[in-house]
Amino acid sequence: MEFEPREGGDIDSWEEVLLVYNSALKEINTKLEILNDEFQNVHKYNPIEHIKARIKSPESIVKKLKKYGYESTIYNMVKYVNDIAGIRVICSFTSDIYQIAEMIAKQYDIKILSIKDYIENPKPSGYKSFHMLVTVPIFLSDRMIDAKVEIQIRTVAMDFWASLEHKMNYKFEGRAPQSIKDELIECAKMVSDLDDRMLSLNEEINRFASTQEGMAEITEDRPKSDGKSCTLAPHGGATPERRAANL
Repeated sequence: MEFEPREGGDIDSWEEVLLVYNSALKEINTKLEILNDEFQNVHKYNPIEHIKARIKSPESIVKKLKKYGYESTIYNMVKYVNDIAGIRVICSFTSDIYQIAEMIAKQYDIKILSIKDYIENPKPSGYKSFHMLVTVPIFLSDRMIDAKVEIQIRTVAMDFWASLEHKMNYKFEGRAPQSIKDELIECAKMVSDLDDRMLSLNEEINRFASTQEGMAEITEDRPKSDGKSCTLAPHGGATPERRAANL
């Protein structure tokens, strides 16, 4: 059952909206933390660096409704604004992004409404991120409802770039000078190159570590000396056989 606010005054309805979407963020956040803990337990590695969650402000929601030509009502907010509840997952490497997305998709009670891969297909501005619009069930005292949550998954470098772009758009209200836009696009290319190089370096580190572990296992499997025989003489000395020959 898709979430629809109860009949009544706007204040009560907005409070219910906040209750439902805050609950949805808690549900998704808990799932992500459990998946991250399990990954650490099995693979000795955390794919998630940190998680950010937020509820979109009423002012931002109203602005978005006006942009799309909808009247500013509680019903329209819930119906047409998909990112009222948003959660951002920050990871180290681009390979982590798709692992995390796959783990989320395998959760039986999460329904995926849409996916937008801005990593394979960046926006013209240079923006890169992986977006999933999902619903998660929220169990209230008298009903179960599906609440929408937008999940954004990106690397630390992508998040740094996106934060700067957001500040620029807010500062210039979407009318930034072309020179600044061009510079941001160049920075986006640098971020993409950095992510690729860091991923390659991490893979090389892992290969080296695996090789070292393999060599350590081989060494451990070799027969150990019983402490009674000696094939090499101490530095500057002679072997027992040579000493016997000289007698």
